[in-house]
Amino acid sequence: MNLLKGKISGITRGIIVGIALLLQIWTMIAIVSLMQQYASVAYIILQMSGVILAFNLANDGKDYKRFWIVIVIILPVLGYFLYIMWGRTSVNSITNKRIRQAEDKAAKCMKQNHQAIEELKRLHPNKVQISRYLSHAGYPLYKNTNVKYFPIGEELLESLIEDLKSARKCIFMEYFIVSDGVIWSRIEEILFEKAAAGIDVRFIMDDFGCLIINNMDFKKKMAAHGIKLVTFGPIHQEISRFSFNFRNHKKITVIDGNIGYTGGVNIADEYANIIDRFGHWKDTGVRLEGEGVWSLTCFFLEMWETVIKNDKENYKLFKPDKKVEAPGYVQPYMGGPHKFHNNPSESTYTHTINKARDYLYITTPYLVLDNKMREDIVSAAVSGVDVRIITPKRYDKWYVHMVTISNYGYLMENGVKIYEYSKGFIHAKNVITDDECGICGTVNMDYRSFYLHYECGVVINENPAVLDMKKDFMNTMMESERIDYEKWRNRPFSDKLIQWILKVLSPML
Repeated sequence: MNLLKGKISGITRGIIVGIALLLQIWTMIAIVSLMQQYASVAYIILQMSGVILAFNLANDGKDYKRFWIVIVIILPVLGYFLYIMWGRTSVNSITNKRIRQAEDKAAKCMKQNHQAIEELKRLHPNKVQISRYLSHAGYPLYKNTNVKYFPIGEELLESLIEDLKSARKCIFMEYFIVSDGVIWSRIEEILFEKAAAGIDVRFIMDDFGCLIINNMDFKKKMAAHGIKLVTFGPIHQEISRFSFNFRNHKKITVIDGNIGYTGGVNIADEYANIIDRFGHWKDTGVRLEGEGVWSLTCFFLEMWETVIKNDKENYKLFKPDKKVEAPGYVQPYMGGPHKFHNNPSESTYTHTINKARDYLYITTPYLVLDNKMREDIVSAAVSGVDVRIITPKRYDKWYVHMVTISNYGYLMENGVKIYEYSKGFIHAKNVITDDECGICGTVNMDYRSFYLHYECGVVINENPAVLDMKKDFMNTMMESERIDYEKWRNRPFSDKLIQWILKVLSPML
């Protein structure tokens, strides 16, 4: 009954927001029509403003702007209004200003380990530039951190649940999707028990991703059990700014400051293959234990302070206090629209692709590439790097899958090997290079992850987990179908036409 009530509440909120957006579009069209008839001078001024805007977008250098150039040129006045409402990046929005303030505060707590960077330089003078870039962006390199890689979501969730049971001080969880079901019921029971024991339990949910479960009854239940719950980006607020475009896509759990999880796995039954949505759900993640957890803790607290609009948090209360000796290095990082012009979500991938020498293996649910990243991947392949990419055969979003397929040709022409996971849907976001470096996190290879969403990931160097990631990739490749270039080239004309249109619109998909 409560689940049905929650679904009705979530769907109702979504419908209301959708109607409000349609009303806004209709109002803008009506205003433009009236101006064209009765305010010709103002209409001409807005036309000129639209032309100037199109030139500014063209000079911006970001492929993400391409869609808006087309819209503004085709519909000079209406397109101008649409861009002002929905197309602008929110670099200087209130939310992003708060995040930057919180980041500045966290940066004073996250000290850079220059000795570790020098050690990495001696080991891998080629790859150290990735670490230097992230360090310059404010994300330290850590040693003394155990890393466990999970090749499948159900293994990660089982481990996470067991670790939750051991919590003695705090539990911090931040997720894009939480759905009612077996997994959430098990986690919820533990959270209630820990909160009742006086443990600091906090949860950040993205409102769009948690639309069904995050209703008033749910919030009351969490509060009654002592869970501190906050919602990121309520979709009914600031509808005129299309605010649900800017989502919190991070997946983080921190336990006692000593154990941290991240990766592609959300809190829902499909991620554990308890229910079948798109065939077998292939996802991955990592468990950190030791010094490297500190950055994940800071990422959570930064967003917590941003949402509750309070900067009184004492970060140092949650520093790791468990000593760990482990090989290698880890470097967690965070990206988002508050870093639009130099976003680690995209730049970390780009740096890693450009530094690959022997091989570059990528798994991603969405292959929606801008020109720069596409050329970087091709440059690696034509220079002799063994480049292989695995995407899903069964998809969750048809229109994004069509754009993914449209990107195959140019890559394959230049030596990139493309595979589609045959057993179902692959949601893993991994990059592995040269038996040295691996990236696991929440970042998809698409415009949303690179420009619109708040994301996180972990760069892993000289740790056995990198070889575990490689082994998993090779096993997954054996369960995938390699795409044949000639077959791709001879696909139906209707598919080519649809894919061409969707590719133009891809920045908004």
